[in-house]
Formats: sequence, C-alpha cells, structure tokens
Amino acid sequence: MKKLSEMKWKAFFLEDVCTINSGRDIYERERIMGKTPYITATAEQNGIGYFVGNVNETLEENCISVNRNGSVGYAFFHPYPALYGNDTRKLIPHNRNKYVAMFIARAITAQKDKYGYGLKMGTARLRRQKIMLPIDENGQPDYSFMETYMKTVEKRLLAQYKAYLTHIHGSNLNGGG
Repeated sequence: MKKLSEMKWKAFFLEDVCTINSGRDIYERERIMGKTPYITATAEQNGIGYFVGNVNETLEENCISVNRNGSVGYAFFHPYPALYGNDTRKLIPHNRNKYVAMFIARAITAQKDKYGYGLKMGTARLRRQKIMLPIDENGQPDYSFMETYMKTVEKRLLAQYKAYLTHIHGSNLNGGG
C-alpha cells in the first residue's frame, strides 16, 4: 500500500463528496431519555451530547457530523443511528463506506483551526469548504486508497490497544485461569 506522502492530492469542495443537511434542535424541555445518540457541538465523546428517545427527520446512520458552533470544525463519523442538533451539520458521504467517511471526517477536522466564534461553519460556507483528498489516475477521489488506509490505521490502533490491555491485565485477556 502506498503511503500518504506518495499519493497525489487535490482539493475538493465538501458538496462534491457529501450531501450537507442542517440539524434540528431538541431543546432540554423536549428531550426524552432514551438510547439514541443526539449529536451536539462538542469536541468530546464523538460529538454525542445526550442519549434521547426522541425521533425527528435528522435520524440517520453512517454520517459525518460537523460542528458549526461551539467546538467549530470538529467532524465525527457516526456508524449508528443518531439525531443531529442545529449546531451541527449532517454530511452524508456520496461513498457510504465507513472507512472513507472516517477519512473525510479527519480531513475536515484538520482545518478546524481556521474557524471560531467570529467565523462559524454555516451550511453555505461548509458546502464551499475545500478538503484535500488523495486522487486516482482520473483525478477523482481515490476512495479505494482511503478505505485501505483507514483499515490499516484501525488495525494498528487495535493492536496497540491489545498490547496495552495485555500489559495492564497480563497475557490472559479472556478471563480464564
């Protein structure tokens, strides 16, 4: 597999690789306790602010949330069904592969420092936000590379986590005697 530094890159508008939708607030007085993640403009816990029993038109899975307020510019991938608050935007990648979505989310977050209280990431600005993506021989996003790259990252991180658990709990992770 090629390294990131060996790839050719090109800037793409977010609207060229994702459909961008507004979120919808569920105010505190309306929230019903439940199990559905409600995505808010936080930089922590993958953007999950609450777990609710509410349902609205923002319910979607395999999407990216982008904070347009609060912790502006942070992007998270949500493989599970979630609801999206108005301080976030829900991006539905044109390529619905979870690894591609994680790659795109990271490319968005890499630019978060240019936004802040005075420069919010509204829908219009988000549509025209450019992100750098690796390209194939036709100059199009190389989704195959993105998927393979993110699978490699995932495998490496899981191996590190397993090594950490082995170090902390000893060599028997299955709980046997």
